[in-house]
Amino acid sequence: MDAKKVLDDLKRRFPNEVEYHQAVEEVLSTIEEEYNKHPEFDKVNLIERLCIPDRVFQFRVTWMDDKGNIQTNMGYRVQHNNVIGPYKGGLRFHSSVNLGILKFLAFEQTFKNSLTTLPMGGAKGGADFTPRGKSNAEVMRFCQSFMLELSKHIGPDIDVPAGDIGVGGREIGYMFGMYKKLRKEFTGVLTGKSMEFGGSLIRPEATGYGNIYFLMEMLKTKGTDLKGKSCLISGSGNVAQYTAEKVLELGGKVLTMSDSNGYIYDPDGITTEKLNYIMELKNVYRGRISEYADKYGVKYVAGEKPWGEKADIALPSATQNELNGDHARQLVANGVIAVSEGANMPSTPEAIEVFQDAKILYAPGKAANAGGVSVSGLEMSQNSLRLSWTSEEVDNRLKSIMKNIHEACVKYGTQPDGYVNYVKGANVAGFMKVAKAMMAQGIY
Repeated sequence: MDAKKVLDDLKRRFPNEVEYHQAVEEVLSTIEEEYNKHPEFDKVNLIERLCIPDRVFQFRVTWMDDKGNIQTNMGYRVQHNNVIGPYKGGLRFHSSVNLGILKFLAFEQTFKNSLTTLPMGGAKGGADFTPRGKSNAEVMRFCQSFMLELSKHIGPDIDVPAGDIGVGGREIGYMFGMYKKLRKEFTGVLTGKSMEFGGSLIRPEATGYGNIYFLMEMLKTKGTDLKGKSCLISGSGNVAQYTAEKVLELGGKVLTMSDSNGYIYDPDGITTEKLNYIMELKNVYRGRISEYADKYGVKYVAGEKPWGEKADIALPSATQNELNGDHARQLVANGVIAVSEGANMPSTPEAIEVFQDAKILYAPGKAANAGGVSVSGLEMSQNSLRLSWTSEEVDNRLKSIMKNIHEACVKYGTQPDGYVNYVKGANVAGFMKVAKAMMAQGIY
């Protein structure tokens, strides 16, 4: 495989999709050595088939706002690869959503889902609609209109969407209700549902918890844990909230959280009581993180990320490319020993290079944040069985999955000097399972 040739061809075919190109380049650069050990892959042009999605749906979403005006948004679903199971991946509602971002996310999701060992393919979708600032009625009308089209392309054995940025329990509920009405059936077609109609315990917590379980496995390789460690967390949504909750439970200290407007720095630490305030602020009142600074009299920095603050561990949990090379150099200079990604591709390629050159522990999102989709997969299993497992059962399964992902990363990512390149380990482990399944199923 000539990685540069493959990437150049993708850029020619799909120009201006920079996030997609970035994700493909990161994977190709790390799997090339392993790929070239298997000449049978090249004979069937496997790499190009793996990079290009199976299909992409784009559609108009028309809905009425509370003033009676008709609004129009674009909806998407990228079904990337279903060789190891039904398509599986979140829906993102945010003004930044475009095809390039969703193709990158679907591509990443394919390898992430492969790492979980659960039978799930990779997909992603969403719309350039932002729920923030909209009434419940407006969000409901949008979700119903969105599902009018999406319902034609999904199903419990075809494609099972979940939530992502801008899509929480409220949005999942509205979409599930519309799907059920349209299809006249009650099936586990969406995950992240409320407990009242087929949801799984631990699902809201899963991405944040899973990230910390993976971090703990990394720290074990250095003979340490989270007790007494200070942590920088970006974001204040679902992932960040439960990342913070698990850090506190395991004896760590949370110094920062953020949103799109800026970040707060609490030198005394965000306690459980303070975290409960953030959860209410964000989940109920949908307020801004600056209100925390006003309430507790701590530092608030508008328009900035928290990576300049001094701490032991960084946990980027907001969005893609939020941590750049300069941020990474600041973190390393300030003595950070580990970075574990709760978001999808939050570190730029330059930042990743800085972390790896410094030989600190660095876990990419496709490994560290796989807990969310893992419990989504467990929710699918419970729906198929018409059963609900206890919190302890789900949490133990999640811990086991994250431990297995860590072991796979160590197996494929350990360098001659003993340093574990978790990026390479995750990419190669995820790729090999998908590649072998593709070979077994023939060319079509």
